[in-house]
Amino acid sequence: MLAFAAVIAIQCAGSDQSSRGPRARPVNVLLVTIDTLRADAIGASGNHIAQTPWIDRLAAGGVRFDRAHAHNVVTLPSHANILSGRYPIDHGVRDNAGFRFPAAIDTLATILHARGYRTGAFVSAFPLASRFGLARGFDVYDDRFVDATPRPAFLEQERRGGDTVAIATTWLQAQRSTPTFCWVHIYEPHFPYAPPEPFASRFANAPYAGEVAAADAALQPLLQPLIDRGAASRTIVVLTGDHGESLGEHGEATHGIFAYEATLRVPLIVWAPSLVSPRVESAPARHVDILPTILEAVGAPLPQGLRGRSLLPATDRAGSLATDRTDHSATDHTDQSATDHTDQSATDHTDIHGSDTVTYFEALSGALNRGWAPLTGVLRGDTKYIDLPVPELYDLSSDPGERENVVGMQPARRDGARAALASFQSTAPAIARSTESAENRERLRSLGYAGGSASPLPTHYTAADDPKRLIALDTELQEIVGRYLSGDARGALTRARAFAAANPRMAVAFLQLGHLERESGNLPAAVAAMRRALALKPGDAEITALTGAYLTEAGQPREAVAVLQPLASQPQPDVQVLIALGLAQARQDQPDAALATLGRARRQAPANAMLLVDIGTVNLMAGRHDEARRAFEAAIAERPELARAHSSLGAIHADAGRTDAAMAEWKTATSLDASEYGRLFALGVAHARNGRNAKARPYLQFFAASAPADRYAPQIAQARAWLSGGHR
Repeated sequence: MLAFAAVIAIQCAGSDQSSRGPRARPVNVLLVTIDTLRADAIGASGNHIAQTPWIDRLAAGGVRFDRAHAHNVVTLPSHANILSGRYPIDHGVRDNAGFRFPAAIDTLATILHARGYRTGAFVSAFPLASRFGLARGFDVYDDRFVDATPRPAFLEQERRGGDTVAIATTWLQAQRSTPTFCWVHIYEPHFPYAPPEPFASRFANAPYAGEVAAADAALQPLLQPLIDRGAASRTIVVLTGDHGESLGEHGEATHGIFAYEATLRVPLIVWAPSLVSPRVESAPARHVDILPTILEAVGAPLPQGLRGRSLLPATDRAGSLATDRTDHSATDHTDQSATDHTDQSATDHTDIHGSDTVTYFEALSGALNRGWAPLTGVLRGDTKYIDLPVPELYDLSSDPGERENVVGMQPARRDGARAALASFQSTAPAIARSTESAENRERLRSLGYAGGSASPLPTHYTAADDPKRLIALDTELQEIVGRYLSGDARGALTRARAFAAANPRMAVAFLQLGHLERESGNLPAAVAAMRRALALKPGDAEITALTGAYLTEAGQPREAVAVLQPLASQPQPDVQVLIALGLAQARQDQPDAALATLGRARRQAPANAMLLVDIGTVNLMAGRHDEARRAFEAAIAERPELARAHSSLGAIHADAGRTDAAMAEWKTATSLDASEYGRLFALGVAHARNGRNAKARPYLQFFAASAPADRYAPQIAQARAWLSGGHR
């Protein structure tokens, strides 16, 4: 911590030689985004059970905007809004699954990088993986946890906030006197809520609050050095949530379907003691205002066409920004910045601190992934309008919980809000969904974001399509996953079967059922469920890839190739389709074809180290041990956390008689992923059944000596019985 504080001091000293005034312009930028953080989840907002001392200290020394709102209620679009200063209708990223941020639109990273900043991003969850387009402009975009280990059903690899912060602070320490833009994303508050100790015990009855407390604690090494320096710091810090969490309000368990205040309103803190005075600001603020705020603070001109405006009030701006004469304050841009600021879209709002501020928002996951009616709306002062087949109008000043829909009682207010929304919709292009990879959509669905096909949305909806009428279905899907995660796999499967039977035209129901059938070991039923899903959405890359993978696992690689080949033959095939096809070809004893297919996948996804494991596995199946070893070693070099690479390399050592080396790799593999014990047992049994007793022995010895008895007691007994049988 002291070392990091020293680095901050060096950065500040190196940039402060010609601006000694107490109101000098910040030089460095720190953006902190906390996933799924409700506005009322922190102590600074009045939450008496919250334990968020570092966020609260940041708020006490900066400006906390009490009426800040997101524009989307899922992760990727919200971060696209924050980083670009534009609405989703401008940049086109409307949901987590199926969209990429366009290369033609500038972000904070591209703008500040062009001005000589060192730029680093450190994210903690898959929806922000670099493959989704936000990495452009960053010198470092650290998402190395993605693809680091095989993923269990209904869960996704995420990185603990403390680990992400440690990597970010290490990067900052290396920058020394160079101005930096550092973005740190923390994921802890996201469902499922499983805070670490001591927060699990402290918040046994409020695990979401425990996750928020854990996120705050993770940020201490990043925030404390800056807070302790106070006005001497030359860093502007902006902290916000990407969206909130319903926690059961309005019948929504988590987020993604509705856009009530529980998920739309977020914390927003701007901390820059050299520039702004501490206070709570009641004026409206929005995610699209973050980019112009930061750019004005560091003296960078604003791009044309922004929807937002700087949140720096005139009282803080006047007479203070011109004191900075460093290269990075760009005082020669001050007039241009003001001009650009004036030119920003006046249709958005007349005064950033006035009651005429209009905020556009949307929640399209239900429409894109379930066929429900799309949700859009606007906020104007205390008036909130939600456009659905059953429209909603709320007066937030008298009804902050949005309990009384007054759409039929206040026609003038309703019509004004509809006109404001229409001005946004008139300029919004049609939703252009990219072809999302099956792997990506499967992962996003595990986080609660069900991926769907690229089919266009319908043009007409009725009250029967309104998500208010359908939210119980979403709740039931969440409960099925919750049962599985709590250890009740049998109960989850029973309910999934009933849900799919009751909703025969809901493809996501059969996708979920297929996962659970596979987890139960019933591969024929898993294949049947996936075929039902494929019949509902023919040509969908995600469903096709999973159907092919399940067919291969079920011993039907020929059928898998027939399902996969048409999509794999397209000019830009889905990566997961290629992986599934390659593994099916390998099972058909076509190693060269399999390696060629996996090579295509590797060229499309060079950062996916698991592809090296697949390539090594195909070589191992073909008896090409040297090629397999090189592939596994390359995978470990790229991702030391890849348990499967370690266990596979151990298998090569074992087959070559290098038992000690094999045991070392297997210990590493099982310490990274306990499920590798089961795989090693299966490999040992396979050798034994095929009469390769000498090869089976090291696998079963390791398993019998090391596997946890509470999970593998029957298998341990089988291994010991075989070993005691005198097999040599």
